[in-house]
Amino acid sequence: MSGFISALPGAISQGLIWGVMAIGVYITYKILDIADLTVDGSFCTGGAVFVVLFTGGTNLWVALLAALLAGMLAGLVTGLLHTLCGIPAILAGILTQLGLWSVNMAIMGMKATVAINVTTPELLDKLLVSLRFVKDAATGARPFYRHPIIVVGLFTAVLIALLYWFFGTELGCSLRATGSNRNMARAQGINTDHATVLGLVLSNGLVALSGALLAQYNSASEINMGRGAIVIGLAAVIIGEVIFARLFHNFALKLAAVSIGAILYYIVLQAVLAMGLNANYLKLLSALVVAVFLSIPYWKGKYTHVKVNAAAAGGTDHA
Repeated sequence: MSGFISALPGAISQGLIWGVMAIGVYITYKILDIADLTVDGSFCTGGAVFVVLFTGGTNLWVALLAALLAGMLAGLVTGLLHTLCGIPAILAGILTQLGLWSVNMAIMGMKATVAINVTTPELLDKLLVSLRFVKDAATGARPFYRHPIIVVGLFTAVLIALLYWFFGTELGCSLRATGSNRNMARAQGINTDHATVLGLVLSNGLVALSGALLAQYNSASEINMGRGAIVIGLAAVIIGEVIFARLFHNFALKLAAVSIGAILYYIVLQAVLAMGLNANYLKLLSALVVAVFLSIPYWKGKYTHVKVNAAAAGGTDHA
């Protein structure tokens, strides 16, 4: 138990970082109603671009912006494959993800891993988040406001505020309308292809930004760091929706629920690891978690339907 408690701040920090990625998945999966598999590649792209630029002396914020733009470019490729070439969205995402593996290797100079030398105090101090900051902030070696939970928490709050504003604009509303009813949106004069491409661009930009934050946190970018990212993103989205659907109706709160879902996901993983589960089974556990939470709305709806039919039949018999 003591090991789990001590690991909890790190789990929450990672959950917040992956929560940024999950918000990107939310845009495609829940708003656009598209299963976009590009994220497994664009997540690593963000990390690779950031680490290569940052270790090369680029300003941290410029490197983060470059990671964001690289992810948006990956989303643009998927969007164009889908809208211009007529390739189904899920296949377009797979093609882009496949191509990004080679692109990511090229970005990292054909190395599977590119590390940030955090043994250099000057370089470490420039990072926005780091695993080392968790312990340093707890022991007082660094100010409490440098703790990753606080830094990424504020980062997420600003991001949600910006997205809340954007989806309240005419352009954002056209994107939401496209996902809700494509035919009706087209009848209202909305270019649904443009809206779809925009959603994929925005989504993968956020995913890459999350990858850049995780690369900072782990002090390295690794070619397989995005493998299974879509599963983690879906888990966060579904967990947040199932638990907070009745409480959170505001759009901003729904985005916050996604971030909380990612935190809960990582807390559960940490608890399972603390109980002695072999880490090699984490992918299987992740798949099971997603399957269970995806099934809950279906079975809940089916149970409610059965109860309504039973009540209607009972009322008819009584009459």
